[in-house]
Amino acid sequence: MTELRSLTNPRTLTPFGSDFDHLFSRMMRGWPSNWADFAPSREPQALRAFEHMPKVEVRKRLLVLEDIFHEGGPPRTEPHRRGAVLAVIRNPFAGRYEPDIQGFMDDLRPLGLDMATQLAAALGGAGKIEGYGKASLVGAAGELEHGALWHAPGGYAMREVLNGAKAIVPSAKKVGGAGARIDVPITHINASYVRSHFDSIEVGLNDAPREGEMVVILAMTTGPRVHSRSGGLEAWQIKGEDGLR
Repeated sequence: MTELRSLTNPRTLTPFGSDFDHLFSRMMRGWPSNWADFAPSREPQALRAFEHMPKVEVRKRLLVLEDIFHEGGPPRTEPHRRGAVLAVIRNPFAGRYEPDIQGFMDDLRPLGLDMATQLAAALGGAGKIEGYGKASLVGAAGELEHGALWHAPGGYAMREVLNGAKAIVPSAKKVGGAGARIDVPITHINASYVRSHFDSIEVGLNDAPREGEMVVILAMTTGPRVHSRSGGLEAWQIKGEDGLR
């Protein structure tokens, strides 16, 4: 019985006896609160750096410009200009259903800003742009919802480059194979109801999107359709209060 009591007596398990808990508490109170940061990482530095690399893989880009002088009516001295910029990217969700995909929108923002800047410059600068739109083509191994991830990064990028344009950016998207084409809808950058600026541009690439890819697209124009005469709200009547009129 004496031996059993000595084995179960806490004082016999440590030279500190019951004072061990107090000593350990004092030690821990003096330890840095972020002590985990002091622990050496077992990952090689190169692998840790990879976590911060961009997650958007671009295979190719295409810039399309149109100068339209007439469509059967009187030729214009200054052409109506339409343009689009396309980027073929890897679809990180291709081939599977992924419930949480919204984080990819943040990854796409730098690409959207770069594309919008390039397109505006190609059309003569941000001050020349009066219409805009966006679209996406998703390869066969993806789903339509993956194309919807371009809504925010594409739209906000153009608004930023175009000095805070107010109108919602019209959009189109579809799933298709290599060589698929899509009509990108275009409306006025500050008032969606301006009928003269209802427009579109058809774009596509002969080798995209492949099954595991997406094509993200931005489009801009420099004014109304070349022979616009269908009435409705005119650009000079825009109040600029709600993005509609």
